Amino acid sequence: MIKILVVDDHELVRTGISRILNDVKDFKVVAEANCGEDAVAYCRKETPDIVLMDVGMPGIGGLEATKKILRVCDGTRVICLSMHKENPIPAKIMQAGAYGFLTKDAEHSEMIDAIYKVASGQKYLSPEIAQKIAIGSLDLSQTNPFEILTERELEITMMITRGIKVTDIAKTLSLSAKTVNTYRYRTFDKLNVQSDVELTHLALRHNLIQSTA
Repeated sequence: MIKILVVDDHELVRTGISRILNDVKDFKVVAEANCGEDAVAYCRKETPDIVLMDVGMPGIGGLEATKKILRVCDGTRVICLSMHKENPIPAKIMQAGAYGFLTKDAEHSEMIDAIYKVASGQKYLSPEIAQKIAIGSLDLSQTNPFEILTERELEITMMITRGIKVTDIAKTLSLSAKTVNTYRYRTFDKLNVQSDVELTHLALRHNLIQSTA
């Protein structure tokens, strides 16, 4: 039996995924969490085989939660779910130690197949994502400027573009506000932007975030 933790900040999404997975004879959803913090706390006490992790959540988010879980649970493998199909999100997630990456519009059968493969020790990327990563690595004209950011810089960038204040980012990531601002201004320099607004516009242009309009 493959024990699965489902992590997503939307209850309807969690419920839907859990129902699909519990219908598979080899799967058992042992818990659900609505944020990265709760997912990490659960994994400190239990050791699920698979964590199905939403990337874009409030709080520490899926990237930081993945890193924290992998530090405390040797036997747990993380599959991340995201609306983001463009680099650097998929590549950074895999570099952080995730075993799989799926887009949220994946078919149910693909999600099930990915869980089976990851549980058996294989890594999984949806064909579309794998192709984008391959093309991006071969074609310099496809380079996304956000690819030059470190994982921490990208993580803080994602939080800034969601409108989260520096003091709240610092509290969430257990950093000082000064340290967060150091990452923030280093990111500005790397991306040649002058403000959070310019950073957000750049993120929108490169599909790092989705417009709410």
